[in-house]
Amino acid sequence: MAYVIAEPCIGVKDTACVDACPVDCIHPGKHEAEFGEAAQLYINPLECIDCGACVPVCPVAAIFAQDDLPEKWAKFAASNAGHYAAEAK
Repeated sequence: MAYVIAEPCIGVKDTACVDACPVDCIHPGKHEAEFGEAAQLYINPLECIDCGACVPVCPVAAIFAQDDLPEKWAKFAASNAGHYAAEAK
């Protein structure tokens, strides 16, 4: 089960989660070209090791275990995965 970044991240993009992630699966970071144009940060579900290190450092409580993702933000599971599927093309 991967973690998912949901709606509260939109427009905020605080990168504390990027710094806390031990496997570098949260992007874009501040130094990546697409950071400025991205609406939010995304967790790669194939690389996430489910450690939860990102959750307590998020200042807007936008990160959830996929099974705990509130129904109103369910679409963000697909948008996180879709972000990385689009990158692979």
